Amino acid sequence: MSLLITAEEKLKERIKELTCLYNVSSFVANSDLDNLDPTWQAIAYSLQEAIRYPDEASVEIKIEDQLISVGEHSNNHVYIVSAIKVFNKPIGSVKAGYPKLKYNEDSFLNEEIQLINKIAQEIGNLIERKHIIENEAFSKRQMERADRLGILGEITAGIAHELNTPLANILGYTELLKEQFKDNKPVNSDLDKIINSAIFSREVVKKLMFFSCDMPHQMELRNIVPIIQDAIGLLNPNFNKKNLSCQLQIDKEEILLRVDAIQLTQVIFNLVINAIYFSPQNGFIKILVSDTGKNVLLRISDEGPGIKKANSENIFNPFFTTKPVGDGSGLGLSVVHGIVKSHKGSIKFEDNSPKGTIFTILLPKN
Repeated sequence: MSLLITAEEKLKERIKELTCLYNVSSFVANSDLDNLDPTWQAIAYSLQEAIRYPDEASVEIKIEDQLISVGEHSNNHVYIVSAIKVFNKPIGSVKAGYPKLKYNEDSFLNEEIQLINKIAQEIGNLIERKHIIENEAFSKRQMERADRLGILGEITAGIAHELNTPLANILGYTELLKEQFKDNKPVNSDLDKIINSAIFSREVVKKLMFFSCDMPHQMELRNIVPIIQDAIGLLNPNFNKKNLSCQLQIDKEEILLRVDAIQLTQVIFNLVINAIYFSPQNGFIKILVSDTGKNVLLRISDEGPGIKKANSENIFNPFFTTKPVGDGSGLGLSVVHGIVKSHKGSIKFEDNSPKGTIFTILLPKN
């Protein structure tokens, strides 16, 4: 293929390249950040038209696992390539090529190489802008959530303190009435209902105090292995009701951690009871406890329906629940979140493949 090009041809090619850059800038400026596929497709077609021989040219835009392709491709092509970088990290490339039978690397104009570099830069800038906007939105939501939880924490702490005294009085006077009417079975039965309701209410108050971080810490250096084993052992009847299999995997016989044992038990109870509730009959729950050196890792996975994307931002919010009315107070995961944070740890969740949810907790050892 002759490399000679006239001044008139050079001018035409330059106009094509400038038109392509203008179009790409327009596509980028008017792109929908929630759906960039049409933008990538439009850029690929525009680049193909800007190449010297568009009828025989092929273009590929690769962004991570996504591939946008225009024109015919084969292994017998010669390409020019430019990397797409996001925050200086390569995440893909832009390629333009011709069939090797008719063309070679010298068939590309220097201006075309500059054009493909510019397009790769524009794509990288757009993806960076998307990440920045998403991170700003996420940070804003986190700050708003922290403000709401702070206010709610103060309110719930006050409510919890106000309820503790009357609940203690209800339990105390009901026990006295039981002594007075111990021979009257119907009355005793009703009094037992009052006691059970009061105990349930007291547990809700306790959860409110956990959530508001108003529970005193008794931090001690403990071997958490028996604490976790005992907590899981107490839940055996719950596993048996649904014929669930539970695999408890602990990598050491002794894992030392400065922790409040009662609150750690509360974390295990809440997460595992949730896993049991959402697991299908004959399902499988796996609990992993590992000492990573700097942290203790606790991972609980189930085979339930998983957490819908629409609920993911609210899952640790107090009083939020996907359970039917009467099955949950919506405080369990917010309590877990509060306890983990008070231990300077972190908690996250992810999908379990092929179904279910995995909760992962990291608790620092120092």
